[in-house]
Amino acid sequence: MTRVVENEPSENQPKESEAPTPNSGLRPLDKLVGTWKVSGEARGQLTYEWMDGGFFLIAHGDTEQGGQRTKHTEIIGYDHEAGAAPADVLTSRLYTNRGDTLSYTHEVDEQGMTSWFGAKGSPAVFRARWSDENTLNGAWEWPGGGYKLTMTRVADGGRR
Repeated sequence: MTRVVENEPSENQPKESEAPTPNSGLRPLDKLVGTWKVSGEARGQLTYEWMDGGFFLIAHGDTEQGGQRTKHTEIIGYDHEAGAAPADVLTSRLYTNRGDTLSYTHEVDEQGMTSWFGAKGSPAVFRARWSDENTLNGAWEWPGGGYKLTMTRVADGGRR
């Protein structure tokens, strides 16, 4: 007969002293926390907030580009499958009100970010640089197209 004791860690559960911590590569994303006005060849609003625990940044957007309005939710972070080591690549999944599921790969630092549609090196890429703490200028580029945009902070979201 197996004895089960509630509230005692088992061999497979991390002890409280071994609690995981968010990847340090997430720190530059803290600059995005808050609400942003999108202007330029795309228009709308984006809001970024940390999920409890700080492992994932959640974005909610309502934008229009090329005459098409899209609402979306994006989850940005380092994948960590159960029982496996955390990934060393920053990725995201974006879900739209039209039923699309889009995957991105990101590189971020204190100067800006690069986001590829799909894997790093994809010909569809977004490059952006901070001009100050409240303004991010960038452009999406892909073979045969692209557009420029500026994100301007309209509300601070309580960065960590």
